[in-house]
Amino acid sequence: MPKVFSALAVSVDGFISGRTPAGEPESGRGLGDAPMLFDWYFTGDTPSREFDGFKLSEPSARVFDALAARVGACVAGRTTYEHSSGWSGGSPHPTAPLFVVSHRPVPGLGASQTLAAGIEDAVAAARAAAGAKDVALMGGGVVTAALEAGLVDELVLHQVPVLLGGGHRYFRPLPRHVRLRLLAVVPADGVTHLHYEVVR
Repeated sequence: MPKVFSALAVSVDGFISGRTPAGEPESGRGLGDAPMLFDWYFTGDTPSREFDGFKLSEPSARVFDALAARVGACVAGRTTYEHSSGWSGGSPHPTAPLFVVSHRPVPGLGASQTLAAGIEDAVAAARAAAGAKDVALMGGGVVTAALEAGLVDELVLHQVPVLLGGGHRYFRPLPRHVRLRLLAVVPADGVTHLHYEVVR
């Protein structure tokens, strides 16, 4: 069965995006005032084999490409979808379909995008679409909902050495502890890759 995992860039104080600058709209804001969370995608000398235009350090390229090659489908929440401008009708992954979790209609879905009413339905549909590959979760709300539902197998924190002090957190409040087992730590230029397994 395909595994379900999340691999997101995160600040040391746990934020996956920054604050919206004053006067700017919340929707389509991307990383807000925290673009440095993605600097490591573009400041190396090793081109990604999976994503055009990404040039990472060699250790980051190994980690990033290994994870990207696993992805057969993506699941994102409504907030992440809107902050990413709907990935212009596509997906955060160049070849994987996207399942958007929302209790309200999402106008303008692209051909590779499907609406799902809840996390369980989204993950089930994504698993079916992924075939022998895995399902990647995008966004703090979706990751937290999937953790609550017992659906997450692995978490990867691409930890960037910055304290943002505010923004959108990787994890929302959880009703109980979730124990993790550290599988790998890979230090690289501008980021440390922390790979965990969820202990059940």
